[in-house]
Amino acid sequence: MVIIQTRSKRKATGGRYLQNKKKKLADMGRDPTFTMIGERRLTKIRGKAAFIKNRLLRTKKANVLDQKTKKYTVLEIEDVLENTANRNYVRRDIITKGTIIKTKSGNAKVTSRPAQDGTVNAVLVS
Repeated sequence: MVIIQTRSKRKATGGRYLQNKKKKLADMGRDPTFTMIGERRLTKIRGKAAFIKNRLLRTKKANVLDQKTKKYTVLEIEDVLENTANRNYVRRDIITKGTIIKTKSGNAKVTSRPAQDGTVNAVLVS
């Protein structure tokens, strides 16, 4: 079944809205992409006007910024410690924006959207 990102057919009271337009390809949504820890796997999705979006399905590495030295280093992700999006993502090792990950240099907070950018960028927290 297709996921459509449009207004609901029903009002809050239970009444029906009149249909003002048909379903269009531009209204179509997709299932969420859950980026996990593992061997790097990436898919490409074509968007509107031939825009290519890289979806990161699995990764083991993150680009971590040390704010003291202003240098990026590529570090291996050891574990997911905390996720503000959903507490169940921690036990499933799902990485989203705002996730606290454990690396060799310390804990880091993810600043990019891995499911839309195709990379994991993070900033050292401790």
